[in-house]
Amino acid sequence: MSAVEEITRREAEDVTRREAIAEYRVIGQPPQPDLEGLVQLAAVICGVSTAVINIIDDRDQHQIAAIGFEPSVCSREDSMCAVVFREPGHVVVPDARADDRFRDNPFVTGEIADVRFYASSPLITPDGVPIGTLCVFDEAVGDLTEEASRSLRLLAHQVIDVLELRRITRELGRSNDQLAHFAAQVSHDLRNPLAALQGFLELATDSPELADAPQASRALERAESAASRMGAMVADLLDFARLGGQARREPVDLGAVLRDVVDDLDAQLRASSATVSVGELPQVDGDATQLRALLQNLVANAVKFSAATREAPVVEVRAQLLSGGWRITVDDDGPGVPLEQRERVFALLERGASDVEGLGIGLSTCRRIVEAHGGRIGIDDSPLGGASVWVLLPER
Repeated sequence: MSAVEEITRREAEDVTRREAIAEYRVIGQPPQPDLEGLVQLAAVICGVSTAVINIIDDRDQHQIAAIGFEPSVCSREDSMCAVVFREPGHVVVPDARADDRFRDNPFVTGEIADVRFYASSPLITPDGVPIGTLCVFDEAVGDLTEEASRSLRLLAHQVIDVLELRRITRELGRSNDQLAHFAAQVSHDLRNPLAALQGFLELATDSPELADAPQASRALERAESAASRMGAMVADLLDFARLGGQARREPVDLGAVLRDVVDDLDAQLRASSATVSVGELPQVDGDATQLRALLQNLVANAVKFSAATREAPVVEVRAQLLSGGWRITVDDDGPGVPLEQRERVFALLERGASDVEGLGIGLSTCRRIVEAHGGRIGIDDSPLGGASVWVLLPER
Protein backbone atom coordinates (compact mmCIF):
# COMPACT_ATOMS: atom_id res chain seq x y z
CA MET A 1 0.00 0.00 0.00
CA SER A 2 1.39 3.39 -1.01
CA ALA A 3 1.75 6.29 1.41
CA VAL A 4 -1.17 8.09 -0.25
CA GLU A 5 -3.39 5.03 0.02
CA GLU A 6 -2.44 4.63 3.67
CA ILE A 7 -3.38 8.25 4.42
CA THR A 8 -6.70 7.82 2.62
CA ARG A 9 -7.42 4.66 4.59
CA ARG A 10 -6.64 6.36 7.90
CA GLU A 11 -8.85 9.34 7.02
CA ALA A 12 -11.73 7.00 6.16
CA GLU A 13 -11.24 5.18 9.47
CA ASP A 14 -11.31 8.49 11.34
CA VAL A 15 -14.62 9.43 9.71
CA THR A 16 -16.14 6.08 10.65
CA ARG A 17 -14.82 6.40 14.20
CA ARG A 18 -16.13 9.93 14.58
CA GLU A 19 -19.60 8.80 13.47
CA ALA A 20 -19.54 5.85 15.89
CA ILE A 21 -18.48 8.07 18.80
CA ALA A 22 -21.20 10.60 17.98
CA GLU A 23 -23.87 7.90 18.38
CA TYR A 24 -22.84 7.33 22.02
CA ARG A 25 -23.10 11.03 23.00
CA VAL A 26 -20.43 10.90 25.69
CA ILE A 27 -18.14 13.71 24.57
CA GLY A 28 -18.53 16.83 26.71
CA GLN A 29 -20.87 15.12 29.18
CA PRO A 30 -20.27 14.79 32.94
CA PRO A 31 -18.81 11.43 34.02
CA GLN A 32 -21.57 8.88 34.59
CA PRO A 33 -21.69 6.75 37.77
CA ASP A 34 -21.81 3.42 35.91
CA LEU A 35 -18.69 4.25 33.90
CA GLU A 36 -16.93 5.62 36.99
CA GLY A 37 -17.73 2.34 38.74
CA LEU A 38 -16.05 0.39 35.96
CA VAL A 39 -12.83 2.42 36.09
CA GLN A 40 -12.73 2.10 39.88
CA LEU A 41 -13.12 -1.66 39.55
CA ALA A 42 -10.34 -1.74 36.92
CA ALA A 43 -7.97 0.10 39.26
CA VAL A 44 -8.70 -2.24 42.18
CA ILE A 45 -8.32 -5.42 40.10
CA CYS A 46 -5.08 -4.23 38.51
CA GLY A 47 -3.64 -2.96 41.79
CA VAL A 48 -3.06 0.64 40.67
CA SER A 49 -4.30 4.02 41.80
CA THR A 50 -5.28 5.36 38.39
CA ALA A 51 -7.64 4.18 35.65
CA VAL A 52 -9.46 5.98 32.83
CA ILE A 53 -11.85 5.46 29.93
CA ASN A 54 -10.48 7.27 26.89
CA ILE A 55 -12.50 8.09 23.78
CA ILE A 56 -10.20 9.00 20.89
CA ASP A 57 -11.45 10.85 17.83
CA ASP A 58 -9.48 12.28 14.91
CA ARG A 59 -8.11 15.15 17.00
CA ASP A 60 -8.34 14.60 20.73
CA GLN A 61 -8.39 12.10 23.56
CA HIS A 62 -11.46 12.60 25.78
CA GLN A 63 -11.26 11.14 29.28
CA ILE A 64 -14.96 10.43 29.96
CA ALA A 65 -14.45 8.72 33.34
CA ALA A 66 -11.42 8.44 35.59
CA ILE A 67 -10.20 7.57 39.06
CA GLY A 68 -7.02 9.04 40.56
CA PHE A 69 -7.32 12.35 38.71
CA GLU A 70 -9.88 14.67 37.15
CA PRO A 71 -10.84 13.64 33.60
CA SER A 72 -9.87 16.13 30.90
CA VAL A 73 -9.03 16.39 27.20
CA CYS A 74 -5.63 16.21 25.55
CA SER A 75 -4.49 16.20 21.95
CA ARG A 76 -4.37 12.86 20.20
CA GLU A 77 -0.67 13.45 19.48
CA ASP A 78 0.07 13.43 23.23
CA SER A 79 -2.05 10.38 23.99
CA MET A 80 -0.38 7.09 24.92
CA CYS A 81 -3.54 5.16 24.07
CA ALA A 82 -3.70 6.69 20.58
CA VAL A 83 -0.52 4.77 19.78
CA VAL A 84 -2.12 1.38 20.40
CA PHE A 85 -5.92 1.63 20.49
CA ARG A 86 -6.36 0.54 16.87
CA GLU A 87 -4.75 -2.78 17.71
CA PRO A 88 -7.22 -5.59 18.40
CA GLY A 89 -5.22 -6.95 21.32
CA HIS A 90 -4.39 -6.17 24.90
CA VAL A 91 -1.35 -4.02 25.80
CA VAL A 92 0.74 -4.35 28.96
CA VAL A 93 3.87 -2.21 29.37
CA PRO A 94 5.79 -2.79 32.67
CA ASP A 95 8.04 0.27 32.17
CA ALA A 96 7.00 2.88 29.60
CA ARG A 97 10.44 4.53 29.74
CA ALA A 98 11.94 1.35 28.34
CA ASP A 99 9.40 1.07 25.50
CA ASP A 100 10.23 2.74 22.17
CA ARG A 101 6.56 3.60 21.60
CA PHE A 102 6.23 5.63 24.79
CA ARG A 103 9.61 6.79 26.14
CA ASP A 104 9.27 10.25 24.53
CA ASN A 105 5.58 10.69 25.30
CA PRO A 106 4.77 13.71 27.51
CA PHE A 107 2.77 11.46 29.85
CA VAL A 108 6.01 9.53 30.47
CA THR A 109 8.69 12.24 30.37
CA GLY A 110 7.15 14.34 33.15
CA GLU A 111 5.86 17.08 30.87
CA ILE A 112 2.27 16.00 31.63
CA ALA A 113 2.74 13.02 33.98
CA ASP A 114 5.31 10.42 35.11
CA VAL A 115 3.76 7.17 33.90
CA ARG A 116 5.88 4.03 34.21
CA PHE A 117 3.50 1.06 34.26
CA TYR A 118 0.79 1.15 31.54
CA ALA A 119 -1.88 -1.33 30.40
CA SER A 120 -4.94 -0.92 28.20
CA SER A 121 -7.71 -2.79 26.40
CA PRO A 122 -9.35 -1.31 23.29
CA LEU A 123 -13.00 -0.31 23.22
CA ILE A 124 -14.43 -1.93 20.10
CA THR A 125 -18.01 -1.28 19.00
CA PRO A 126 -20.25 -4.17 17.86
CA ASP A 127 -19.50 -3.03 14.28
CA GLY A 128 -15.77 -3.50 14.90
CA VAL A 129 -14.85 0.19 15.16
CA PRO A 130 -12.14 1.04 17.76
CA ILE A 131 -13.16 4.20 19.61
CA GLY A 132 -10.77 4.32 22.58
CA THR A 133 -9.44 2.35 25.52
CA LEU A 134 -9.93 1.35 29.11
CA CYS A 135 -6.49 1.93 30.56
CA VAL A 136 -4.70 1.68 33.91
CA PHE A 137 -1.32 3.16 34.83
CA ASP A 138 0.98 3.93 37.71
CA GLU A 139 4.10 5.93 38.46
CA ALA A 140 5.92 2.77 39.53
CA VAL A 141 7.06 -0.11 37.34
CA GLY A 142 4.51 -2.94 37.45
CA ASP A 143 2.82 -5.80 35.65
CA LEU A 144 -0.50 -7.65 35.44
CA THR A 145 -1.30 -11.19 36.33
CA GLU A 146 -3.06 -13.27 33.71
CA GLU A 147 -6.28 -13.02 35.71
CA ALA A 148 -6.02 -9.22 35.96
CA SER A 149 -5.39 -8.98 32.21
CA ARG A 150 -8.51 -11.05 31.52
CA SER A 151 -10.50 -8.86 33.87
CA LEU A 152 -9.32 -5.66 32.17
CA ARG A 153 -10.40 -7.04 28.79
CA LEU A 154 -13.78 -8.03 30.24
CA LEU A 155 -14.29 -4.58 31.77
CA ALA A 156 -13.52 -2.98 28.40
CA HIS A 157 -16.31 -5.08 26.87
CA GLN A 158 -18.60 -3.94 29.67
CA VAL A 159 -17.84 -0.29 28.92
CA ILE A 160 -19.10 -0.87 25.38
CA ASP A 161 -22.13 -2.71 26.75
CA VAL A 162 -23.01 0.33 28.89
CA LEU A 163 -22.59 2.71 25.95
CA GLU A 164 -24.68 0.44 23.70
CA LEU A 165 -27.44 0.16 26.29
CA ARG A 166 -27.67 3.93 26.52
CA ARG A 167 -27.73 4.30 22.74
CA ILE A 168 -30.47 1.67 22.34
CA THR A 169 -32.52 3.25 25.13
CA ARG A 170 -32.36 6.62 23.36
CA GLU A 171 -33.36 5.02 20.05
CA LEU A 172 -36.29 3.24 21.68
CA GLY A 173 -37.44 6.51 23.17
CA ARG A 174 -37.22 8.13 19.75
CA SER A 175 -39.08 5.16 18.19
CA ASN A 176 -41.86 5.50 20.76
CA ASP A 177 -42.16 9.20 19.95
CA GLN A 178 -42.34 8.37 16.25
CA LEU A 179 -44.92 5.67 16.89
CA ALA A 180 -47.05 8.07 18.94
CA HIS A 181 -46.88 10.62 16.10
CA PHE A 182 -47.76 7.91 13.58
CA ALA A 183 -50.70 6.75 15.72
CA ALA A 184 -51.93 10.32 16.09
CA GLN A 185 -51.83 10.81 12.33
CA VAL A 186 -53.60 7.51 11.63
CA SER A 187 -56.21 8.28 14.29
CA HIS A 188 -56.85 11.71 12.78
CA ASP A 189 -57.15 10.26 9.28
CA LEU A 190 -59.56 7.51 10.35
CA ARG A 191 -61.83 9.40 12.74
CA ASN A 192 -63.49 11.60 10.12
CA PRO A 193 -64.50 8.81 7.72
CA LEU A 194 -65.55 6.67 10.69
CA ALA A 195 -67.78 9.44 12.00
CA ALA A 196 -69.32 9.87 8.54
CA LEU A 197 -69.84 6.12 8.22
CA GLN A 198 -71.55 5.94 11.61
CA GLY A 199 -73.81 8.87 10.65
CA PHE A 200 -74.89 7.21 7.40
CA LEU A 201 -75.50 3.91 9.20
CA GLU A 202 -77.67 5.60 11.82
CA LEU A 203 -79.73 7.26 9.08
CA ALA A 204 -80.12 3.96 7.24
CA THR A 205 -81.03 2.07 10.40
CA ASP A 206 -83.78 4.58 11.24
CA SER A 207 -85.27 4.38 7.74
CA PRO A 208 -88.90 3.10 7.77
CA GLU A 209 -88.18 1.13 4.61
CA LEU A 210 -86.19 -1.39 6.70
CA ALA A 211 -89.27 -2.51 8.60
CA ASP A 212 -90.03 -5.03 5.85
CA ALA A 213 -86.36 -6.03 5.34
CA PRO A 214 -85.18 -7.72 8.54
CA GLN A 215 -82.02 -9.13 6.96
CA ALA A 216 -80.91 -5.73 5.73
CA SER A 217 -81.75 -4.24 9.12
CA ARG A 218 -79.63 -6.86 10.88
CA ALA A 219 -76.74 -6.29 8.48
CA LEU A 220 -76.83 -2.55 9.15
CA GLU A 221 -76.92 -3.12 12.91
CA ARG A 222 -73.82 -5.31 12.64
CA ALA A 223 -72.08 -2.71 10.50
CA GLU A 224 -72.96 0.03 13.00
CA SER A 225 -71.65 -2.09 15.87
CA ALA A 226 -68.43 -2.83 13.97
CA ALA A 227 -67.92 0.88 13.21
CA SER A 228 -68.39 1.75 16.88
CA ARG A 229 -65.86 -0.85 17.95
CA MET A 230 -63.41 0.38 15.32
CA GLY A 231 -63.74 3.93 16.62
CA ALA A 232 -63.06 2.77 20.17
CA MET A 233 -60.03 0.78 19.02
CA VAL A 234 -58.55 3.76 17.16
CA ALA A 235 -58.98 6.03 20.20
CA ASP A 236 -57.67 3.51 22.72
CA LEU A 237 -54.69 2.45 20.62
CA LEU A 238 -53.74 6.11 20.25
CA ASP A 239 -53.84 6.41 24.05
CA PHE A 240 -51.77 3.23 24.24
CA ALA A 241 -49.04 4.71 22.02
CA ARG A 242 -49.05 8.03 23.92
CA LEU A 243 -48.73 6.31 27.28
CA GLY A 244 -45.71 4.32 26.10
CA GLY A 245 -47.44 0.94 26.21
CA GLN A 246 -49.37 1.04 29.50
CA ALA A 247 -52.54 -1.05 29.65
CA ARG A 248 -55.61 -0.74 31.84
CA ARG A 249 -56.47 -3.66 34.11
CA GLU A 250 -59.97 -5.09 34.26
CA PRO A 251 -61.53 -8.56 33.87
CA VAL A 252 -61.73 -9.45 30.17
CA ASP A 253 -63.64 -12.44 28.77
CA LEU A 254 -61.48 -13.51 25.83
CA GLY A 255 -64.27 -15.74 24.52
CA ALA A 256 -66.62 -12.76 24.21
CA VAL A 257 -63.83 -10.67 22.70
CA LEU A 258 -63.14 -13.31 20.06
CA ARG A 259 -66.81 -13.54 19.15
CA ASP A 260 -66.72 -9.80 18.38
CA VAL A 261 -63.52 -10.30 16.39
CA VAL A 262 -65.05 -13.06 14.25
CA ASP A 263 -68.11 -10.88 13.71
CA ASP A 264 -65.94 -7.94 12.60
CA LEU A 265 -64.00 -10.20 10.22
CA ASP A 266 -67.12 -11.73 8.73
CA ALA A 267 -66.63 -10.24 5.26
CA GLN A 268 -62.98 -11.36 5.11
CA LEU A 269 -63.89 -14.85 6.30
CA ARG A 270 -66.65 -15.27 3.74
CA ALA A 271 -64.51 -13.89 0.90
CA SER A 272 -61.77 -16.44 1.61
CA SER A 273 -64.11 -19.31 2.62
CA ALA A 274 -62.14 -19.48 5.85
CA THR A 275 -63.18 -21.43 8.93
CA VAL A 276 -62.28 -20.18 12.41
CA SER A 277 -62.53 -22.83 15.10
CA VAL A 278 -62.52 -21.47 18.66
CA GLY A 279 -61.97 -23.46 21.83
CA GLU A 280 -62.90 -22.38 25.34
CA LEU A 281 -61.05 -19.19 26.19
CA PRO A 282 -60.36 -17.85 29.70
CA GLN A 283 -61.01 -14.62 31.51
CA VAL A 284 -57.87 -12.56 32.07
CA ASP A 285 -56.97 -9.19 33.58
CA GLY A 286 -56.21 -6.59 30.94
CA ASP A 287 -57.39 -3.92 28.57
CA ALA A 288 -60.41 -5.17 26.57
CA THR A 289 -59.85 -2.90 23.57
CA GLN A 290 -56.16 -3.72 23.29
CA LEU A 291 -56.75 -7.45 23.69
CA ARG A 292 -59.43 -7.25 20.99
CA ALA A 293 -56.90 -5.52 18.71
CA LEU A 294 -54.39 -8.27 19.53
CA LEU A 295 -56.76 -11.14 18.68
CA GLN A 296 -58.13 -9.38 15.62
CA ASN A 297 -54.61 -8.86 14.26
CA LEU A 298 -53.64 -12.48 14.89
CA VAL A 299 -56.79 -14.02 13.40
CA ALA A 300 -56.83 -11.64 10.42
CA ASN A 301 -53.14 -12.40 9.71
CA ALA A 302 -53.76 -16.15 9.93
CA VAL A 303 -56.66 -15.93 7.47
CA LYS A 304 -54.83 -13.56 5.10
CA PHE A 305 -51.65 -15.60 4.80
CA SER A 306 -53.43 -18.94 4.67
CA ALA A 307 -55.78 -17.69 1.95
CA ALA A 308 -52.71 -16.95 -0.20
CA THR A 309 -52.05 -20.71 -0.51
CA ARG A 310 -55.39 -22.34 0.47
CA GLU A 311 -58.83 -22.20 -1.11
CA ALA A 312 -60.57 -22.68 2.25
CA PRO A 313 -58.10 -21.85 5.05
CA VAL A 314 -58.55 -23.17 8.57
CA VAL A 315 -57.70 -21.19 11.70
CA GLU A 316 -57.86 -22.57 15.24
CA VAL A 317 -57.78 -20.50 18.43
CA ARG A 318 -57.08 -22.43 21.63
CA ALA A 319 -56.09 -21.76 25.25
CA GLN A 320 -54.03 -23.86 27.64
CA LEU A 321 -53.55 -23.21 31.35
CA LEU A 322 -49.89 -23.29 32.35
CA SER A 323 -48.20 -22.69 35.67
CA GLY A 324 -48.87 -19.02 36.41
CA GLY A 325 -50.59 -18.09 33.16
CA TRP A 326 -52.46 -18.86 29.96
CA ARG A 327 -51.01 -19.83 26.59
CA ILE A 328 -53.26 -18.63 23.76
CA THR A 329 -52.46 -20.05 20.31
CA VAL A 330 -53.68 -19.02 16.87
CA ASP A 331 -52.87 -21.81 14.39
CA ASP A 332 -53.30 -21.77 10.61
CA ASP A 333 -52.66 -24.06 7.66
CA GLY A 334 -50.84 -21.47 5.58
CA PRO A 335 -47.20 -21.30 4.44
CA GLY A 336 -45.79 -20.70 7.95
CA VAL A 337 -42.93 -18.39 8.95
CA PRO A 338 -39.31 -19.52 8.41
CA LEU A 339 -37.31 -19.92 11.61
CA GLU A 340 -34.85 -17.16 10.72
CA GLN A 341 -37.67 -14.62 10.25
CA ARG A 342 -39.69 -15.34 13.41
CA GLU A 343 -38.11 -12.57 15.45
CA ARG A 344 -37.73 -10.04 12.65
CA VAL A 345 -41.44 -10.01 11.73
CA PHE A 346 -42.27 -8.44 15.11
CA ALA A 347 -40.24 -5.32 14.26
CA LEU A 348 -42.10 -2.21 13.14
CA LEU A 349 -42.59 -2.09 9.35
CA GLU A 350 -41.11 -5.56 8.89
CA ARG A 351 -42.84 -8.35 7.00
CA GLY A 352 -41.99 -11.93 6.27
CA ALA A 353 -40.99 -13.23 2.84
CA SER A 354 -44.47 -13.14 1.31
CA ASP A 355 -46.32 -11.57 -1.59
CA VAL A 356 -49.23 -10.73 0.70
CA GLU A 357 -49.64 -6.97 0.97
CA GLY A 358 -49.41 -5.13 4.28
CA LEU A 359 -47.49 -2.41 6.10
CA GLY A 360 -45.92 -4.71 8.67
CA ILE A 361 -47.43 -2.83 11.61
CA GLY A 362 -49.75 -5.54 13.01
CA LEU A 363 -47.28 -7.87 14.72
CA SER A 364 -45.27 -4.96 16.12
CA THR A 365 -48.49 -3.66 17.70
CA CYS A 366 -49.27 -7.16 18.98
CA ARG A 367 -45.93 -7.38 20.76
CA ARG A 368 -46.42 -3.97 22.39
CA ILE A 369 -49.86 -5.00 23.63
CA VAL A 370 -48.67 -8.36 24.98
CA GLU A 371 -45.64 -6.85 26.74
CA ALA A 372 -47.85 -4.13 28.24
CA HIS A 373 -49.87 -6.97 29.80
CA GLY A 374 -46.76 -8.60 31.26
CA GLY A 375 -46.71 -11.38 28.68
CA ARG A 376 -44.70 -12.74 25.77
CA ILE A 377 -45.43 -13.56 22.14
CA GLY A 378 -43.72 -15.80 19.60
CA ILE A 379 -44.14 -18.07 16.58
CA ASP A 380 -43.79 -21.85 16.26
CA ASP A 381 -44.70 -24.44 13.65
CA SER A 382 -48.40 -25.30 13.68
CA PRO A 383 -49.78 -28.85 13.75
CA LEU A 384 -52.05 -27.64 10.94
CA GLY A 385 -48.97 -27.15 8.79
CA GLY A 386 -48.64 -23.37 8.92
CA ALA A 387 -47.74 -20.91 11.67
CA SER A 388 -48.69 -21.08 15.33
CA VAL A 389 -48.58 -17.66 16.98
CA TRP A 390 -48.59 -18.04 20.75
CA VAL A 391 -49.24 -15.52 23.48
CA LEU A 392 -48.46 -16.04 27.16
CA LEU A 393 -50.63 -13.98 29.50
CA PRO A 394 -50.39 -13.98 33.31
CA GLU A 395 -53.15 -15.81 35.19
CA ARG A 396 -55.64 -13.61 37.06
